[in-house]
Amino acid sequence: MLDADNVRVALTGAVFKGPTTATAPTGTSGAPTGYEDLGYISEDGVEIALPDAGDSEAIKAWQNGATVRIVRTPSDENPTWVFAMMETKLETVETYFGVTVTQTATEGSFEWTNNSVRPHQSYIVDSVDGAELTRDYIPKGIVTAVESHTLTSTGATVYQVTVEGELDGAKGFNFKRWSTSLATTAP
Repeated sequence: MLDADNVRVALTGAVFKGPTTATAPTGTSGAPTGYEDLGYISEDGVEIALPDAGDSEAIKAWQNGATVRIVRTPSDENPTWVFAMMETKLETVETYFGVTVTQTATEGSFEWTNNSVRPHQSYIVDSVDGAELTRDYIPKGIVTAVESHTLTSTGATVYQVTVEGELDGAKGFNFKRWSTSLATTAP
């Protein structure tokens, strides 16, 4: 049955970052504990991409060349979340550049090298449509790509990153999603 009430729009939301030891969410209720809000995200929102289904190989029989079985090898890629942070603040700068900022009362600074290793972090991505909330929890995320950082007088300075959700062996998943839209309804 067609139901326009089931069409969702991500009207607003938030992206949070915390250490991999931060308290894992247990659903859509409540604010995340131990996470930092990365602030305004560009109007493009958050793009989520899942890996493809992997490779498949048909096993053929000698008789008539019939396919008797298909063997599927899972993809070795991970899901990704792409978003552009718009606020210039400690959390966004550290996320984009993969550094730790040293702060004083008058300024902050960091040193960047091309051989630095980015840390794994936990991420939470909330998407809100009225009373409906979808929450993605990425327990072992890592920034795997950054877009050019443009300084211009005609637009906001943004920090676009790609976060890859690696498999968390202890939890047994790359990410977990909760959605109030998927709740059971009373008969």
